[in-house]
Amino acid sequence: MAEFVMKDLVAKAGREEEFYIESAATSTEEIGNAVYPPARRKLAEHGIGCAGKTARQMTRNDYNRFDLIVGMDTWNMRNMNRICGGDPEGKIRMLMDYTRRPGDVADPWYTGNFDATWRDVLEGCEGILESMTE
Repeated sequence: MAEFVMKDLVAKAGREEEFYIESAATSTEEIGNAVYPPARRKLAEHGIGCAGKTARQMTRNDYNRFDLIVGMDTWNMRNMNRICGGDPEGKIRMLMDYTRRPGDVADPWYTGNFDATWRDVLEGCEGILESMTE
């Protein structure tokens, strides 16, 4: 969800040329799968599409490709640090660190509450965009 929410915010701000946004899995369970149907529906409720996206595995090379690598929860952070061999440049951050409510994004996989996840993701992505205009 965060990839497409961030892309939508960047487009609405007219800043597409400044960003390259891409998501990747830190585990292997969903590799090759499309966006989870309830997540697709939640995005569609807000006029955001995600057609054609399939999950790919994060790689160590992603650390060099991106200026910022954002995790949704503590588990992601642990996996991203392992995959990247650490974070010597301080690029790996939690999405909710860009809000007034640091911590994990509500995980709808366990809760089924895509509304809470939507709110967390939107707030975090807005925070990232705001931090890049200061």
